[in-house]
Amino acid sequence: MFRDRTILIMALGQTLVWAGLFYVFPALILHWTADPGWSKSQLSVAIAIAVFLSGLASMVAGPVIDRGFGPALMAGCAGLGGLALATLSQAHEIWQFQAIWAFIGLCLAGCLYEPCFVLVTRARGAEAKGGIVAITLVAGFAGTLSFPVANALAGGLGWRTAVQVIGLFVALIVAPLLWWAAARLERERRAHPHHAAEAPETQPRFLRRPAFWALGLAMALMATVHSATLQHLLPILDEHSIAPATAVFVASLIGPMQVAGRLAMIWAGRFLSHHGLTLTCFAMIGTAEIVLVASGRAPILLWLFVPLFGGAVGVVSILRPLLAREILGARNFGAKSGALAFLFLAGGASAPWLGALIWGWGGYDAMLALLTCAAALGAGLYAIARRFGADARGHTS
Repeated sequence: MFRDRTILIMALGQTLVWAGLFYVFPALILHWTADPGWSKSQLSVAIAIAVFLSGLASMVAGPVIDRGFGPALMAGCAGLGGLALATLSQAHEIWQFQAIWAFIGLCLAGCLYEPCFVLVTRARGAEAKGGIVAITLVAGFAGTLSFPVANALAGGLGWRTAVQVIGLFVALIVAPLLWWAAARLERERRAHPHHAAEAPETQPRFLRRPAFWALGLAMALMATVHSATLQHLLPILDEHSIAPATAVFVASLIGPMQVAGRLAMIWAGRFLSHHGLTLTCFAMIGTAEIVLVASGRAPILLWLFVPLFGGAVGVVSILRPLLAREILGARNFGAKSGALAFLFLAGGASAPWLGALIWGWGGYDAMLALLTCAAALGAGLYAIARRFGADARGHTS
């Protein structure tokens, strides 16, 4: 799978766009609380709005890709998102900061994993898994890249210059990479005429299926746990009296652990079904929250938290499009994926803000306890989706 030039270029583009437009927020959050001195709640609103609007826009992005405009969508969104990040340097009021992140959120809908996986799945069908795994193996290092690079730039040049450098890099370098890879995938699809023979399925039909809502809400809860933990990770570690350099190092290890989880999935896939792997991921991320609480008293447990949390997140990012195809079917996959993405990203959007509210009420231990419960509920909803959603492999539903 690593000999496929199209997939390799897409993997590189995804690594850089995730690092530059998504992970840059948690990487720089402590700089923003120090200067200009915005509160965690105010900053959480910014990322919550961004992720929510990303989910809303995903419902449009999916059908756009179904109509063959995926390459323009990916490159355009990455380019505009990069330029918007660069303008963040001119934000001096919190409403300006939040408005810019709202626009970046709209751009995220067209250039991150969701549209990428839709393009790969549409082009390669049942053979898409290898390409998706390869992309996520490489892009799993996005956080590892973003945390130290963003903090080094902000520490040496100030955060305003740092976002200018990162934003322009995304707009001028990363966007063309994504266009090249997406255009190649679109040409692959057009080279197989049988794809065009798929009969249309209206959105209301799959939106009426209980399996859709159970799967969507299960993945939304997974996103909630992931997003709340990630966006608050540095403040949590600061509250646990972990040295800033160590905290950044721990956060940067989550990416490699995502990659390790995906490699473990390749091995475990010989013994476990996608169903078994999914339930394992819910168990891992729920356990990770408990371990993170305990690390406040025993910091050595952070080295257990990282593989549990990173591994679960890494595997789920691969499983999501595969489960959607199995449970809901391949027809009009872009529209289905976009609708599922809305629920997933809405969960992720609300998480940082809700996390900040819970922190203000009961501290981070209370937040992490509730996230553990959310992981357990998500596992139950996923089991319901699997029970009521007929396996769509070999079917057209």
